Formats: sequence, structure tokens, C-alpha cells
Amino acid sequence: MIQGTGSDVGKSLLVAGLCRIARQRGIDVAPFKPQNMSNNAAACDNGGEIGRAQALQALACGIAPHTDLNPVLLKPETDKVAQVVVRGRVMSSMQATEFIDSRDTLLPAVLDSFTRLQSHHELVIVEGAGSPAEINLRQRDIANMGFARAANVPVCLLGDIERGGVIASIVGTHAVIDPEDAKLIRGFAVNKFRGDPRLFDDGVVAIEALTGWPCFGVIPWLDACAKLPAEDAVSQRHSAATGDRPVRIVAPMLSRMANFDDADPLRLEPGVEFEFVPPGSPVPQGRDLVILFGSKSTLGDLEFLRAQGWDHDILAHARNGGRVLGICGGYQMLGRTISDASGSDGRAGTVAGLGLLEVETRMHSDKVVRPVNATCAATGQTVSGYEIHVGNTTGPDCARPMFRIGEDADGAQSRNGRIAGTYLHGLMQDDRYRQAFLEQLGMTQCGFAYAADVEAALDELAAGIDAALDIERLFAVANQ
Repeated sequence: MIQGTGSDVGKSLLVAGLCRIARQRGIDVAPFKPQNMSNNAAACDNGGEIGRAQALQALACGIAPHTDLNPVLLKPETDKVAQVVVRGRVMSSMQATEFIDSRDTLLPAVLDSFTRLQSHHELVIVEGAGSPAEINLRQRDIANMGFARAANVPVCLLGDIERGGVIASIVGTHAVIDPEDAKLIRGFAVNKFRGDPRLFDDGVVAIEALTGWPCFGVIPWLDACAKLPAEDAVSQRHSAATGDRPVRIVAPMLSRMANFDDADPLRLEPGVEFEFVPPGSPVPQGRDLVILFGSKSTLGDLEFLRAQGWDHDILAHARNGGRVLGICGGYQMLGRTISDASGSDGRAGTVAGLGLLEVETRMHSDKVVRPVNATCAATGQTVSGYEIHVGNTTGPDCARPMFRIGEDADGAQSRNGRIAGTYLHGLMQDDRYRQAFLEQLGMTQCGFAYAADVEAALDELAAGIDAALDIERLFAVANQ
């Protein structure tokens, strides 16, 4: 099990890299995360959803995503309320205090999923959440040491030197955790080192002396990480484009934005200049496309959008002939109204949308989670994607759908075709569809194959980790 000294120390990508290394060595491997918190989710073939990071880790293993890989998923709806997904299915929405007081009741489901994975694979690499040093959360814990103790899983502790204070964070973890928990930690690793790792030799010696834990290695800053989808943190890096006339795309950073990895193929496309607009900044004018991504709380994020003044910016962009694309919750926001009588998507009520599409959305308690194969209504081209949403959208503009899924229509387009919305995620990962879409914005040639580039980045990540860590000693820990 890989646990971290804090959030965002690189646990998810380290697990992905270790999974790819194991696969390259002929080991039948699977990832596992007992409890995850993220609005970036992936649809599984068995009809449930898991954290997007576990889907990437499954890809690194060469296996299909399955709900056993992430049995408990928390999807924040507000600062204090999250939807609780257990084995891929929505259980309820809970206050944070309510969940903390009752989460140990989910441990049997977590252990059941883990036991099934153990029975089907030679090696399971587990990812913790947050840090075991959060001793205020240790009681009833199922994400870190609570799980590790219950399942008797050895642990490697990961520290992030990029943040500074890595010696204190590792030694401090040793100092504050329960001694019985500390016995499960078989060693540590240091992540994101820039420069010559020999410069940290004395730091390694100090940590080993103060904790008694051996060091498995110091991992350098790996450029491959930037080529892979992030789990739950939006990269605000402005992607530069090549060529004389790049396609310029912007996307407002909604407060509960979900599945924003839909942006990754566009962000990495050489001919696209992509920019996330942070709160407090206006949506810049004169861009080729504004994208509204999905949201875990559509009504709440529509209110947040208006509080930033982004509604005026988007309407001005549309009046000036600009294109707007809404995906999932973003699609719902583009309509005339959104009604949620029971608060199934975060809060109850009916509000006016942006009015850019002649459609209306009604929320309901039934959640659609499924991978799909669709046909582009305009070109007849087939494309793969997935749906994760509640609500049903109808109206005159639905007579001009973006896609057809079997006999059903999906999405809507305005009469002039410049405003469009769809419930389908993952569309831009399809190279042919992405090229056709970008050609409408003036691009003449797409520059890369997304799926192949992700596979290459996983191999590159694995190579960097393999060179930095004592993999044989680390993998041997799993057999102890």
C-alpha cells in the first residue's frame, strides 16, 4: 500500500507507474483504493462508477475498470455534503460529520472488494487517501491505516520534496501515528526531486536514523506526469500551441466541476491553446470556443458561475458569433431552465439557465452510469464515450442532437449550430472525432494520437520510477 504524508504527493501516479512496471514484468496486477474523494469519475462495464485515477491505474495494468477497484467514492456536492457511492452505486448524500461517524460501517464492503481482487490477481497495489498522520481521523478510518490494519497490508510512505519540509513530514508521521500502525510501514520514498538526487543523500540518512524505516528510493520530477490525467486537481497551466493560427479554447473552473479530464486531449493537442479560467477572472473574449464542463452540483455551480460574472461573458461570446459547448452539467446550464424538485443533484429548486439552447432539464433520482458507443448525428462517425448524470433534457433544440445512441438521441444544437450540448464524456479522446470537431473551429490537422500517447506516457512514467526505486525490494514487501 502506498500512503502519503499528505494529499497530492503523487500517490495516484506512483501506483499507476508501479502497476505498469508489474505488468511489464509479467505479474498479474490490479490497483485498489478503499476510499476516494473526487468528482472525476469513470464508468465501468458493470454499470457503476469509480474514481478516474483508478481507471488510469487499471489501464496501466491492462485490465478493465471495475467497481471493486474503488469500493467507496465520495463526490463533493457542497463544502459540507458529499454523495457517497458504494461499489459503484449511489448510497446517499451525507454531511461530512455524518460520514466520519459512520464510515467504518463500510469497511466490510471495502474488505470484500479487496478480497475478491486478491483472489483474482497475483499482486494488488493499494493507494491511500490523504495522510495517516491525520490522527484526528484515525478512529473508524477505512482509507489508510484502518484499512491496512484490517487487511494486514504492508505500507510504503511517500513524501513530496517539492512542497518543502519533506524530512519533517516523514519523521513527523512516524512521531504522531500509533506504534502499531507504524509497524506496518516497511519503508519510505521521496517524490518529485529536481536536480541531482545525491544531494538528498544526507536527508535520507537522517530520515532512516530518526524513523528506523529504510528508503526505497528518491524519485525525480518526471515530465511524463504532465501527460497523464490528473485525479482531482485542475491544472491551470496555459497550454501553448504550435502553428500560426492556433485554436483557442477556454473553460471556466466551476466550483464542483466534474470529469474535467475531458479537457486533456484538447489541452495536449499541439494546435490548441487551452486555458482554464479561475474564479475572479473574466472569460476572455475573442476565443474560438468556450466549454462548460460537467458539475456534481449543477444548480450550485450555475449560481457560482453567475457570481463570477461568467454568464455575461459567455452570453457576449455567443452574441459575437462564438461557439459554446456544454458537457453533461454544462449542457444542462445552457438551457432555459433546470428543475430539481427533490435535490437529487445537490440542491432543490428551479432556476433559469443561460438560455442559449431551447431545452429544459428535469432532475430525478435515477443516475445513468454507462459506457456507450454513439454515432455522430452530423457525420455518421462512431465514437466511444460514457455517461454519468442525473436528469433528462428535452426541448426544440433536441431535434438537432449531437449523437445517437442506438435509437435514442443525445444532446442538442442551436439553429446556427454554434451552441451545442451533450451528456457524453470522453468524446475528445477519440482522435477522429476530435479532428472533425476541431476542423469546425479552423484547425486543419490534429497532431497526435491520444490513447497511444497515454500508453507511451505510462511506459515513460514506469521507466522513471523503475530507475529511481529499488523495485525488487519494494515488491518483495508484498510477500512478507
